[in-house]
Amino acid sequence: MEINVDLLKRICEAPGIPGREEQVREVVVRELEPLVDEIRVDALGNVIATKKGRGGPRVMLAAHMDEIGFMVRHIDDKGFIRLQNVGGFDARMLAAQRVLVHTRSGDALRGALQPDSKPIHVLQPDEVKPFKITDYYVDLGLPAEEVRARVDIGDMVTLDRTLERVGNAVMSKALDDRVSVFIMIEALRALGDHEAEVIAVATTQEEVGLRGAETAAFGVEPDIGVALDVTLAGDIPGFKPEEQVTRLGDGVAIKVFDSSHIPNHKLVRHFRDVAERHGIKYQLEVLSRGGTDAGAMQRTRAGVPVITISTPTRYLHTVNEMANVDDIQAAIQLVARYLEEAHTGDYRLG
Repeated sequence: MEINVDLLKRICEAPGIPGREEQVREVVVRELEPLVDEIRVDALGNVIATKKGRGGPRVMLAAHMDEIGFMVRHIDDKGFIRLQNVGGFDARMLAAQRVLVHTRSGDALRGALQPDSKPIHVLQPDEVKPFKITDYYVDLGLPAEEVRARVDIGDMVTLDRTLERVGNAVMSKALDDRVSVFIMIEALRALGDHEAEVIAVATTQEEVGLRGAETAAFGVEPDIGVALDVTLAGDIPGFKPEEQVTRLGDGVAIKVFDSSHIPNHKLVRHFRDVAERHGIKYQLEVLSRGGTDAGAMQRTRAGVPVITISTPTRYLHTVNEMANVDDIQAAIQLVARYLEEAHTGDYRLG
């Protein structure tokens, strides 16, 4: 089956750094409303959508809306903008990118993201250096007085890239984690008969410490937590086979370890059984560094059995994040089929 690329494109291209997810939230609420019984937005901006069951367990799905980006930190006397990063960037990947500065008036001013370095034509060999985030500035091509009149300290700055179809993949900024928001929506659309109460949460501020999931889980009080996120696909030059984590086209990833949580092993087995029973292609994921909203859900109140279902993605935290459409479809089917039988699971460890 083909995925709804138009919807994925709208979700990915909406700007939304941690704490400024409102434009993404508008899209998500509009898509979720017809699929659920109740929907609300909490104090941190999480979208909490409830699809009632028939006395089954409360299953919280969590997929984060925020993307890594920047805030305006300083405007100098020439109109160049200095930035505060919001989320983790690899500074090597940022040189000569285009960005959008989102102003209080609703304008999106396009600019060049450049390091404060002379052009290579006039650099001496000993002047070539690796760039740090603090080396970068934004050039809006406007006089300083106009920049100061239109741009405020704290304004959101996002990378300026669209979602495009590339072979059997999609490529975009912010697939981390908008592809999982898309999977969550489409899994609810594909959901058949179910006894579990499904609480689909589009979370905020994941990239700065799983903050939205932490407060949402405390309020939702789930019996089971399922985080939806992306993970490293290392099937590219530079990786040894044992370092690859996952591979594009090998199916949805069922996580067995990351540095934020160790999934409940009975829940892992249940998801594997569902995948095998329905012929859904999957792979197992061990991620030595990195975390997901499952880490926050697991530690809420007295503790929750959790798991992360991941979409393998190349080039994470760049403007060219790439995921295979068959893997995305596999994730949709796995989540939907699991929810239909979530009430049959017993994840007690005692």
